Amino acid sequence: TIFAAGTLAVPFREVDALFEKKYPGVKVQPQFGGSVKMAKQITELHQDADLLAVADYSVIPKYMFAQPAHAAWYVGFARNAITFVYTDKSKGAKDINGKNWYTVLAQKGVEIGRSNPDTDPSGYQTVQMLNLANTFYNDAKIEDAVLANAPLSNVRDTETSLISALQLGQIDYLAIYRSDALQHHMKFIEMPNKIDLSDPAQSAYYEQGVAHTKNGDLKGKPIVYAITMVTGSKNADMAEKYVAFLLGPEGQAVMKKNGFGEFKPAYAVNSNAMPASLQTLVEPWPGQ
Repeated sequence: TIFAAGTLAVPFREVDALFEKKYPGVKVQPQFGGSVKMAKQITELHQDADLLAVADYSVIPKYMFAQPAHAAWYVGFARNAITFVYTDKSKGAKDINGKNWYTVLAQKGVEIGRSNPDTDPSGYQTVQMLNLANTFYNDAKIEDAVLANAPLSNVRDTETSLISALQLGQIDYLAIYRSDALQHHMKFIEMPNKIDLSDPAQSAYYEQGVAHTKNGDLKGKPIVYAITMVTGSKNADMAEKYVAFLLGPEGQAVMKKNGFGEFKPAYAVNSNAMPASLQTLVEPWPGQ
């Protein structure tokens, strides 16, 4: 049984099918939902699960490491990035690239959609990315200039609800995860990894990007999906094999195909607490 973030539904169903083919007789039972909700189903509702996979790695230590501990380690198995998607009809579509994107997005008349930074991770990650862009390009006006074209009328609770508006030409650009861009076969901007929140090795640099929200100031951090085995798992042997499969070439190929960045090797926190067979597949998380 795997409790997993909703954004993992597409790739995990593919991984599950491959895993069941490799291990006949084993049935993978996934449940998808918000990462915090999935963690709380284990810690507060005491529902049985063998694995927990989340879209924000910090969910695991925050909820699963608390006493009584429900997990002892976690490993980052996929990366994501914040980007902007667009269509051939978007203003500036013919000229925009990974170097001039912020000047195109700031042009008069450009309409940008985004999610709410007070309620949605991609919303505050977009602001963090733009804040980092101020520093990276040595231009303090980038964040304000781009957000000026993304008024409240273009903000939704989730950015995916604006995909149809983009396709209809009601907006020109949409801030969204790279995985969604690839899954929906949309054009997107290749951002420098110094600002797109995709690289765990840039964790210290990302902290410079701050989003001011109703929940306080939020510092940037890498967008890393993580998985852990639940302490006392009833199917620990197969859960261990599933993690190894996910970290291996077949699992990583599925994640890559669905727009997620891969790890070679994966980064782990508290790797000494992992099963011995998994320890050889990981490196310590940078800074740990």
